[in-house]
Amino acid sequence: MWIESNNCLNKIFVFKNFLDAFAFMTKVAIAAEKMDHHPKWTNVYNTVEIWLSTHDAGNVVTEKDKALSKIIDALY
Repeated sequence: MWIESNNCLNKIFVFKNFLDAFAFMTKVAIAAEKMDHHPKWTNVYNTVEIWLSTHDAGNVVTEKDKALSKIIDALY
C-alpha cells in the first residue's frame, strides 16, 4: 500500500534477491522514462523503496504520481 506523507507517495517492495529487485527497477525505469516522471528510490540487496512526487508542481503529490504508482504496482 502506498503511503502519502511529506508530500510524497512512498512504498517498500521486497524481492527474493538482488537480481529480482534490479529487474523490477529496470522495468520501473522504462515506465518512468516513458512518462517523463522519475522517482526517487533506493535499493539495498532485495529491497527497493520508492518515493513519488511531482517536481514541476512544487514537489507535491499529483495525478501523475498516482498514475505511476499504479503502473509500478502492476510491475511488482
